[in-house]
Amino acid sequence: MLAFKRLITVVALVYLLLAVLFFLFPAVRSSVAGLNGSGSVVDDERNFFYVLAAIGAVVLALEVVVENLDSSLLRREALKQDSKINELKAKLYDVHQPATGTHNPAVSYPTAAAAAAAAEHAPRPTTPPTTPTTY
Repeated sequence: MLAFKRLITVVALVYLLLAVLFFLFPAVRSSVAGLNGSGSVVDDERNFFYVLAAIGAVVLALEVVVENLDSSLLRREALKQDSKINELKAKLYDVHQPATGTHNPAVSYPTAAAAAAAAEHAPRPTTPPTTPTTY
């Protein structure tokens, strides 16, 4: 794609140089326009400019299409690379996370999950007290 893009750019630049040559030097313009050989100088030059404008429009349209196609392909490739980078980052993050499965919240007060875990690990009396309390 890059070679085609460069080729189209070179064709557009050569066209622009030729167009400037034809506009700045009337002798060149009249000799090239006279190659048609219709007999009338005015008709030859008018037809020459019509053809020059049509060729310019085609070259410009081709240049725009190729540039847009190249930029969209580059954008698609960049998005593909970004998604691959994000996937690799996620895998690396998963590898570096501890495998204990506990989550320590970033709050300074106890949460319900922490209170339940503390109550679960608290020692429980195995037998009731032998003497009842008296009042």
